[in-house]
Amino acid sequence: MSDSLITAIHHASFVVADTKRALTFYCGVLGLAQDHSRPDLGYPGAWLQVGDGQIHLLQLPNPDPVENRPEHGGRDRHLAMTVTDLALITSRLDQAGFDFTLSKSGRRALFCRDHDGNAIELIEA
Repeated sequence: MSDSLITAIHHASFVVADTKRALTFYCGVLGLAQDHSRPDLGYPGAWLQVGDGQIHLLQLPNPDPVENRPEHGGRDRHLAMTVTDLALITSRLDQAGFDFTLSKSGRRALFCRDHDGNAIELIEA
């Protein structure tokens, strides 16, 4: 089938234990902007802008184990995003005390995890 009915990813959701703490990673370290139009959904959370899409942070009980996840985020479910300056991202991750591993594919990319174990891949465009 050559015509795809799906044209883009609208958003991805991550379960977090503490929205304020998660925002220090996503906004403070990664530099994403918060979309303050999120309505009251009956639980804490936040929406973050990523290009034309979003990340939704959901402060809810986590049904998944946080411990014993693969060390390398590329071997776990993850969200991949493009960045303009991987060196700046690595510097920010180092300064904030977040571990990361470089991509095994040879691309200029790295994998890291937020405070709640959610894996993120950052690929230099």
